[in-house]
Amino acid sequence: MIRSHRTLLVAVALLAACGGAPDAPAGDSSSLVAPQTLRARAQGTVALRYTAELSTLDAGTRGTFVYTSTWGRRGQGPCDIFNCGNVVYVWNVTAAGATTVVDSLVVDDLNRTTTTGDVQVTDDGALLVVATEPTGSIVIYSLADPAHPRLVSRYSTPDLVNGVHTAQISRVNGALYAFCSIDPRGTAKARLTIVDLSDPAAPREIFTRVMGNPFVHDVYVRNGYLFTALWNDGVNVWDIGARGRGTPAAPDSIANVHTVNGQVHNLYWDGGRWLFAGEEGPGSVGASSSGDVHVIDVSDLTRPREVAYYSVPDAGTHNFSVDEKNSILYAAYYNAGVRALDIRGDLGACTASQLGTDNRCDLAKMGRQVGRGLDSGQPTVYVWGVEYANGTLYASDMLGGLWVLSAVTR
Repeated sequence: MIRSHRTLLVAVALLAACGGAPDAPAGDSSSLVAPQTLRARAQGTVALRYTAELSTLDAGTRGTFVYTSTWGRRGQGPCDIFNCGNVVYVWNVTAAGATTVVDSLVVDDLNRTTTTGDVQVTDDGALLVVATEPTGSIVIYSLADPAHPRLVSRYSTPDLVNGVHTAQISRVNGALYAFCSIDPRGTAKARLTIVDLSDPAAPREIFTRVMGNPFVHDVYVRNGYLFTALWNDGVNVWDIGARGRGTPAAPDSIANVHTVNGQVHNLYWDGGRWLFAGEEGPGSVGASSSGDVHVIDVSDLTRPREVAYYSVPDAGTHNFSVDEKNSILYAAYYNAGVRALDIRGDLGACTASQLGTDNRCDLAKMGRQVGRGLDSGQPTVYVWGVEYANGTLYASDMLGGLWVLSAVTR
């Protein structure tokens, strides 16, 4: 997230569905094939607030429900309930392409919430968890009726109150946890706080530790490992159940790696050899962004090393989503829309002509870019997040709201 203040009434618009383009192989740069176009199938317009994160829930015959959060203050004047990021919108997207707002949740504590940046549906579809700033908390809703989430609890402690910038909701050994990245404020430094959500009505803090330089921005949890994005302190790998030395209540540090340029913002691990790190450089909402996708070889988790990168001129990446079945990584690229990368095979092996800076492989030169969308400049977009689900790609655009896109086809 770009860290400054920005922010809607909702109007709904639809765009026609279109077809795809030829597939692009991950081959030598001399035989590159044009990437597929990620066609816009529908848009749900958000005009007065900035749209932030999104999360989806497949409701079968009821369609897909998409939950989008809002961020900061948009426009001039004081921050109030009409232009601040204190609302989560509930969208219903039908198989026919209709995109409708069916509810809105005012996540507000006496007008102290101006950002609901992170929002996530739990893996069982039972809960929706929302992170708030600058007054830090996690807000938990029941999705028994996915069209109309019901408040279960709002939880804060002295270790959350400075602002929950992101909250990754993950299971470890069957138990549900919120891994909360806490903002630095005043003399208080950034920290990671872990909350046990086994009882959603009574969350319980089990761990907190200062980390990050100057932020701990996001985390990724899988197979009993925790990866923390520590900005200019790189990426740290922790055992929280994989090796029997650490737990969510007492993570055990395994390794650290610094990526080129630092500013490590977000992470995705494929469970095997590759860890992807998003770099968020300087930017201005609606106008500019910077930062690359970095590929880290973690075949030896005790000795991670960066081997490749992907860069878009005059643009920077934000959040990722991965189609694991087809090995496609989708990256939100702010003013450059959405990019799709083929992550099959050996990403660290390339020819001399495919090498980029610092002897790292350049994924663009390797022909790894296989899709792109919302990058024509018409309309102007600033894509915050993406989520791939069941053959469809959803994107949150800070300026325009929710987009429904075609995904890359193999």
